Amino acid sequence: MSEKEGKILEIYEGSRAREEELYDLTWVNQIAWTLMVLFAGIIIWLAIALVNAENQRNALVSGKCADPVFRGSFDHKCLSLVQSRDHWWEHLWYGMTHVKPEMPK
Repeated sequence: MSEKEGKILEIYEGSRAREEELYDLTWVNQIAWTLMVLFAGIIIWLAIALVNAENQRNALVSGKCADPVFRGSFDHKCLSLVQSRDHWWEHLWYGMTHVKPEMPK
């Protein structure tokens, strides 16, 4: 390498990216990702709880878990096993769109 080339390389040495500064690995990023994963987990957990509650509510309203022995009562084991709609997303959609309870006619 000639002296001219060496001087040119020294001039541009300051503009070269430093490998140790290419990635920002701070604790702020870890807090943000941790909070995002935590909130996503809470949202999924609440959606599952809403689906289960709406499934049981719909089973009670439609009378699918009526106790055959005691009139006006319901079967607790049936409530844990019943599928009152075809798919889980129907329960989620109904629960998300019907916030206020419906008034009986």
